[in-house]
This record gives sequence, C-alpha cells and structure tokens, in this order.
Amino acid sequence: MKPPNNNNLGFIHIFVPAEKPASPTLLLLHGTGGDERDLLSLGKELWPGAALLGVRGKVLENGMPRFFRRFAEGVFDVDDLKVRTDELANFINAAAEQYEFSKRKLVAVGYSNGANIAASLILLHPHHLGAGVLFRAQVPFPPDIVRDFTNLPIFLAGGMRDPIVPRNQTEQLAAILNSGGADVSSFWHRGGHELGDDDIEAAKIWLADKLGKKMAA
Repeated sequence: MKPPNNNNLGFIHIFVPAEKPASPTLLLLHGTGGDERDLLSLGKELWPGAALLGVRGKVLENGMPRFFRRFAEGVFDVDDLKVRTDELANFINAAAEQYEFSKRKLVAVGYSNGANIAASLILLHPHHLGAGVLFRAQVPFPPDIVRDFTNLPIFLAGGMRDPIVPRNQTEQLAAILNSGGADVSSFWHRGGHELGDDDIEAAKIWLADKLGKKMAA
C-alpha cells in the first residue's frame, strides 16, 4: 500500500486503510462547513474495518467548505456542479490507483451537500461507484439522459420534517435512479435535516444485508 498523502490528487483528503481484508472503501462526502475528517466516525460505524476516504470540498461559502456553488438554499449552480463532479470523478480514478482500491467496492457516503454531489456523480459517472448511501439528498439537476444504473444499490435517507430538502425531492431522485435500473432503498428519518441514530442504524443494516456478500466477492 502506498503511503497516504492528503496534499495531492486535486482534493485535500484523508485515507485510512482497511483493517479487514475484502472490505469496501467508503468515500466520505461532508455537508456544508465540514471537512475531510467530518464523516470518519460515521464511516467507522457504518462498516467497521472498511477503508475510509474523506474528501474536502473545494468551494468556500462564507468560509465554509462545500463541494459546489449555489445561488441560494436549494438553488444550485448546475454548471459549477457538473464541473466539480467531473473533478471528483478524476480524483476517484487517481485515488483508486494511489491507494489500490477497486471502484467496484467504492461506496459513496454523503450527507446534505455531500449527498448532492454524490447524486450528481451517480447521474454522470455511475461506473465510478459500487454503491451509494445518501443522507438528505435531492435532485441535483434534471438529467439530459438517464444512464444505466443496473446493479447499482442506492440507499436514500430523507427527513420527514426536513425544512431544507422537501420529501418530493428525495422521491423524485429515487424515481430517476429507479428508471435507470438502480436498486433503490428509501428510509425516512423521523426528524428533520439532522442526521439521526435511526438513519445510521438503517444504513448500517442495509449495507450489511445488501452489500456484504457483493463486497466480499
């Protein structure tokens, strides 16, 4: 294994090697104001022993890191989002080579802003991932074409009382992914936009049931 270096590959990041053989790599994508370490504890809880790849968004909004620009709450700069998504795809390619992990065993784990760029990554570059766990995601943009998402398992967790991401946004994203053949599972947190214990437990169970055998293959 090549030594970690969080100052190259285009994004500030941290890589924690897997503790157990045949484990997946979790691509950890933070919400607004987070950084590359923000979701490390979540990753450890979701899949103990997995490799962890935490990435820091390169856009600053009032000093807070994000993965892409927006014009207002829920109004995305789609051109910037697509450029940043391509940059993230290139980073994944480079990181897979440097840290010697398989993209087929890469699971995107995103929260809020991180979940939205993960959704964009799925829509534009589905072959870069083996699965996705998206907390509080919405439709990043109406896709020009729906790509082939066959055999791509996706877990979407929305908040029943989320004031930021309306329920219909998560449902629309699920419908788009389903139309391309993705294996989508939805979960509804009892609260709002915050991440809850019920979210984490549901995602952990889903990962073990849905991906345990696949990731070990």
